[in-house]
Amino acid sequence: MPEIVEITVYCIGELGQTEQQRARNWFRQVGFDHDWYESVYADFETVCSLIGIDLRAKAVHLMGGGSRSSPCIFFFGFWSQGDGACFEGTYSYVPDAAKAVRDHAPRDGALHAIADALQAAQRRNFYQLRADIRHHGRYYHEHSMTIAVERDSPIGQAPAPHTEGIVIECLRDIARWLYGRLEEEYEYLASDTEIDEALEANAYTFTSDGRRFG
Repeated sequence: MPEIVEITVYCIGELGQTEQQRARNWFRQVGFDHDWYESVYADFETVCSLIGIDLRAKAVHLMGGGSRSSPCIFFFGFWSQGDGACFEGTYSYVPDAAKAVRDHAPRDGALHAIADALQAAQRRNFYQLRADIRHHGRYYHEHSMTIAVERDSPIGQAPAPHTEGIVIECLRDIARWLYGRLEEEYEYLASDTEIDEALEANAYTFTSDGRRFG
Protein backbone atom coordinates (compact mmCIF):
# COMPACT_ATOMS: atom_id res chain seq x y z
CA MET A 1 0.00 0.00 0.00
CA PRO A 2 1.15 3.59 -0.55
CA GLU A 3 3.30 5.18 2.11
CA ILE A 4 4.07 8.78 2.86
CA VAL A 5 7.79 9.32 3.31
CA GLU A 6 9.13 12.60 4.58
CA ILE A 7 12.41 13.88 3.20
CA THR A 8 14.27 17.11 3.79
CA VAL A 9 15.31 18.93 0.65
CA TYR A 10 17.69 21.84 0.19
CA CYS A 11 18.31 24.75 -2.12
CA ILE A 12 21.76 25.01 -3.68
CA GLY A 13 22.95 27.55 -1.10
CA GLU A 14 22.01 25.27 1.79
CA LEU A 15 24.25 22.40 0.72
CA GLY A 16 27.86 21.74 1.68
CA GLN A 17 30.59 22.47 -0.86
CA THR A 18 30.92 18.88 -2.09
CA GLU A 19 27.16 18.50 -2.42
CA GLN A 20 26.87 21.85 -4.18
CA GLN A 21 29.38 20.70 -6.78
CA ARG A 22 27.40 17.51 -7.38
CA ALA A 23 24.25 19.59 -7.89
CA ARG A 24 26.06 21.91 -10.31
CA ASN A 25 27.47 18.99 -12.28
CA TRP A 26 23.96 17.62 -12.69
CA PHE A 27 22.85 20.95 -14.15
CA ARG A 28 25.86 21.08 -16.49
CA GLN A 29 24.75 17.74 -17.93
CA VAL A 30 21.10 18.65 -18.49
CA GLY A 31 20.96 22.43 -18.48
CA PHE A 32 22.44 23.05 -21.93
CA ASP A 33 19.86 21.25 -24.05
CA HIS A 34 18.53 24.63 -25.24
CA ASP A 35 20.06 26.90 -27.88
CA TRP A 36 22.35 28.68 -25.41
CA TYR A 37 24.56 29.82 -28.30
CA GLU A 38 21.89 31.86 -30.10
CA SER A 39 23.23 35.26 -28.99
CA VAL A 40 26.73 34.33 -30.23
CA TYR A 41 25.28 33.15 -33.54
CA ALA A 42 23.33 36.40 -33.89
CA ASP A 43 26.45 38.50 -33.35
CA PHE A 44 28.41 36.28 -35.75
CA GLU A 45 25.76 36.82 -38.43
CA THR A 46 26.10 40.58 -37.94
CA VAL A 47 29.90 40.41 -38.18
CA CYS A 48 29.66 38.30 -41.33
CA SER A 49 27.35 40.80 -43.01
CA LEU A 50 29.73 43.66 -42.14
CA ILE A 51 32.78 41.84 -43.49
CA GLY A 52 31.07 40.64 -46.65
CA ILE A 53 30.15 37.04 -45.85
CA ASP A 54 26.72 35.91 -46.98
CA LEU A 55 25.97 32.83 -44.88
CA ARG A 56 24.27 29.95 -46.63
CA ALA A 57 20.91 28.92 -45.14
CA LYS A 58 19.53 25.50 -44.30
CA ALA A 59 15.99 24.33 -43.51
CA VAL A 60 15.36 23.23 -39.92
CA HIS A 61 12.29 21.07 -39.38
CA LEU A 62 10.08 22.05 -36.46
CA MET A 63 8.42 19.61 -34.07
CA GLY A 64 4.92 20.85 -34.91
CA GLY A 65 5.51 20.56 -38.64
CA GLY A 66 6.86 23.07 -41.08
CA SER A 67 10.38 24.42 -41.10
CA ARG A 68 12.42 27.55 -40.59
CA SER A 69 15.55 28.89 -42.19
CA SER A 70 18.78 28.74 -40.19
CA PRO A 71 22.32 29.85 -41.14
CA CYS A 72 24.87 27.15 -41.91
CA ILE A 73 26.96 27.53 -38.76
CA PHE A 74 28.40 24.46 -37.06
CA PHE A 75 30.54 23.78 -34.00
CA PHE A 76 31.58 21.03 -31.62
CA GLY A 77 33.34 21.52 -28.31
CA PHE A 78 34.90 22.16 -26.01
CA TRP A 79 37.06 19.32 -24.82
CA SER A 80 38.95 17.72 -27.72
CA GLN A 81 41.86 18.95 -29.78
CA GLY A 82 39.87 18.64 -33.01
CA ASP A 83 36.89 20.68 -31.80
CA GLY A 84 36.06 23.94 -33.48
CA ALA A 85 33.57 25.90 -35.57
CA CYS A 86 32.92 26.41 -39.26
CA PHE A 87 30.35 27.91 -41.60
CA GLU A 88 29.15 27.92 -45.20
CA GLY A 89 28.54 30.86 -47.46
CA THR A 90 30.14 33.23 -49.93
CA TYR A 91 32.48 36.16 -49.44
CA SER A 92 32.82 39.31 -51.52
CA TYR A 93 33.99 42.88 -51.03
CA VAL A 94 31.91 45.29 -48.96
CA PRO A 95 32.93 48.98 -48.96
CA ASP A 96 34.10 50.36 -45.61
CA ALA A 97 34.03 46.90 -44.00
CA ALA A 98 36.99 47.65 -41.73
CA LYS A 99 35.31 50.78 -40.37
CA ALA A 100 31.99 49.00 -39.91
CA VAL A 101 33.67 46.22 -37.94
CA ARG A 102 35.40 48.77 -35.70
CA ASP A 103 32.13 50.57 -35.10
CA HIS A 104 30.45 47.28 -34.17
CA ALA A 105 33.26 45.86 -32.03
CA PRO A 106 35.63 48.73 -31.15
CA ARG A 107 37.76 46.65 -28.75
CA ASP A 108 38.06 43.45 -30.76
CA GLY A 109 41.56 43.61 -32.21
CA ALA A 110 41.28 40.15 -33.77
CA LEU A 111 38.28 41.18 -35.88
CA HIS A 112 39.98 44.46 -36.83
CA ALA A 113 43.01 42.54 -38.11
CA ILE A 114 40.84 40.20 -40.18
CA ALA A 115 38.90 43.07 -41.74
CA ASP A 116 42.10 44.99 -42.49
CA ALA A 117 43.76 41.97 -44.13
CA LEU A 118 40.72 41.28 -46.30
CA GLN A 119 40.52 44.93 -47.35
CA ALA A 120 44.22 44.99 -48.26
CA ALA A 121 43.86 41.82 -50.32
CA GLN A 122 40.83 43.25 -52.11
CA ARG A 123 42.66 46.50 -52.83
CA ARG A 124 45.45 44.58 -54.59
CA ASN A 125 42.81 42.90 -56.76
CA PHE A 126 40.70 45.99 -57.53
CA TYR A 127 38.05 44.69 -55.08
CA GLN A 128 37.20 41.75 -57.35
CA LEU A 129 37.94 38.79 -55.05
CA ARG A 130 35.18 36.36 -54.23
CA ALA A 131 35.18 33.11 -52.25
CA ASP A 132 32.88 30.14 -51.88
CA ILE A 133 32.97 28.43 -48.45
CA ARG A 134 31.64 24.92 -47.90
CA HIS A 135 31.86 22.43 -45.07
CA HIS A 136 33.25 18.98 -45.75
CA GLY A 137 33.83 15.86 -43.67
CA ARG A 138 32.56 14.73 -40.29
CA TYR A 139 34.20 17.34 -38.10
CA TYR A 140 33.56 20.99 -37.40
CA HIS A 141 36.59 23.27 -37.30
CA GLU A 142 38.23 25.90 -39.48
CA HIS A 143 40.04 23.31 -41.62
CA SER A 144 36.82 21.44 -42.40
CA MET A 145 35.90 24.28 -44.76
CA THR A 146 36.72 24.06 -48.45
CA ILE A 147 37.39 27.64 -49.58
CA ALA A 148 37.63 28.45 -53.29
CA VAL A 149 38.86 31.97 -54.07
CA GLU A 150 38.52 33.56 -57.50
CA ARG A 151 38.86 36.98 -59.03
CA ASP A 152 35.79 38.32 -60.77
CA SER A 153 37.81 40.12 -63.41
CA PRO A 154 36.20 41.13 -66.73
CA ILE A 155 39.46 40.28 -68.53
CA GLY A 156 40.13 37.02 -66.69
CA GLN A 157 42.95 38.18 -64.42
CA ALA A 158 44.10 35.77 -61.75
CA PRO A 159 44.32 36.87 -58.12
CA ALA A 160 47.42 38.87 -57.25
CA PRO A 161 50.26 36.78 -55.76
CA HIS A 162 49.60 35.47 -52.24
CA THR A 163 46.21 37.18 -51.89
CA GLU A 164 44.26 33.95 -52.41
CA GLY A 165 45.99 32.42 -49.38
CA ILE A 166 45.38 35.59 -47.34
CA VAL A 167 41.63 35.44 -47.98
CA ILE A 168 41.51 31.72 -47.11
CA GLU A 169 43.37 32.28 -43.85
CA CYS A 170 41.18 35.25 -42.93
CA LEU A 171 38.04 33.19 -43.41
CA ARG A 172 39.52 30.43 -41.26
CA ASP A 173 40.40 33.08 -38.66
CA ILE A 174 36.75 34.13 -38.57
CA ALA A 175 35.80 30.52 -37.80
CA ARG A 176 38.43 30.48 -35.04
CA TRP A 177 37.05 33.74 -33.69
CA LEU A 178 33.54 32.27 -33.63
CA TYR A 179 34.73 29.21 -31.73
CA GLY A 180 36.46 31.42 -29.18
CA ARG A 181 33.25 33.39 -28.63
CA LEU A 182 31.26 30.19 -28.22
CA GLU A 183 33.75 28.82 -25.72
CA GLU A 184 33.67 32.06 -23.72
CA GLU A 185 29.86 32.01 -23.63
CA TYR A 186 29.76 28.38 -22.54
CA GLU A 187 32.32 28.91 -19.79
CA TYR A 188 30.37 31.92 -18.54
CA LEU A 189 27.05 30.06 -18.48
CA ALA A 190 28.67 26.99 -16.90
CA SER A 191 30.36 28.97 -14.15
CA ASP A 192 29.38 28.23 -10.55
CA THR A 193 27.86 31.68 -10.13
CA GLU A 194 25.63 31.46 -13.19
CA ILE A 195 24.55 27.90 -12.44
CA ASP A 196 23.68 28.78 -8.85
CA GLU A 197 21.52 31.64 -10.11
CA ALA A 198 19.76 29.33 -12.57
CA LEU A 199 19.14 26.70 -9.87
CA GLU A 200 17.70 29.29 -7.50
CA ALA A 201 15.60 30.97 -10.19
CA ASN A 202 14.03 27.63 -11.14
CA ALA A 203 13.59 26.62 -7.47
CA TYR A 204 15.44 23.32 -7.92
CA THR A 205 15.83 21.32 -4.71
CA PHE A 206 18.27 18.58 -3.73
CA THR A 207 18.71 15.89 -1.15
CA SER A 208 21.39 16.26 1.49
CA ASP A 209 23.97 14.53 -0.74
CA GLY A 210 23.38 16.95 -3.63
CA ARG A 211 21.18 14.76 -5.80
CA ARG A 212 18.32 16.39 -7.69
CA PHE A 213 14.94 16.07 -5.99
CA GLY A 214 12.55 18.51 -7.56
